[in-house]
Amino acid sequence: MSAPTRPEARRPRRRAPLWTPGGIPAPGQLLEWRDGRHFDRWQDLPSVLCEQPTPMRSHYGEPVHKICAEEWISANPKQSRLGRFASDTQPKRPRATDDHA
Repeated sequence: MSAPTRPEARRPRRRAPLWTPGGIPAPGQLLEWRDGRHFDRWQDLPSVLCEQPTPMRSHYGEPVHKICAEEWISANPKQSRLGRFASDTQPKRPRATDDHA
């Protein structure tokens, strides 16, 4: 018989993002959440930060207001580098080949 594993011996798993997050803004800067996947049009859930209902979702699926996430980044600059809240990946713009002069 194998010994049962103790819960305190297990590492908590970090959930994988539902889609690829981009960069983490510096404290005081705004998150760029333009992707429609941040908005759940079917259900408002309590925010993980302020507990008020919100249709917004982070890249990890956490319900959170964008402004609350920006304030959390400003209040927790070291923890924010772990990527809990991040901006969307911005596609590179093609270089203009013609001169608009």
